[in-house]
Amino acid sequence: VPLDGSRWLSMREVLDGLRQKGHEIVVIAPEINVHIKPSENFIMKTYPIPFTKEEVDGSIRGFHQDVFEESSFLQRFLKVYQRLRSISVMSLSSCAHLLHNKELVKYLEESKF
Repeated sequence: VPLDGSRWLSMREVLDGLRQKGHEIVVIAPEINVHIKPSENFIMKTYPIPFTKEEVDGSIRGFHQDVFEESSFLQRFLKVYQRLRSISVMSLSSCAHLLHNKELVKYLEESKF
């Protein structure tokens, strides 16, 4: 169950290596994400989340803008803090939607994931 962003980009190489060694790879990701896309090297299972692509993209872009904004340290700190709280709420909601997805959980249980 990868996290989107740079962690996924690093993990992708590991998954490709495992696949070459004959392992079956299953990737579980929210339907709306930035970098996690289907591949011939793994089975991809998705689950719905209550956010649009625009909301997810906007949150990430806003974080980058807040971090590099030219303002006082305190102003930037407060903006980044609020942005991280918002991203954390989205992440927690995404995890809850995964765990409450009965069909996907059933698939995982049956496949001994």
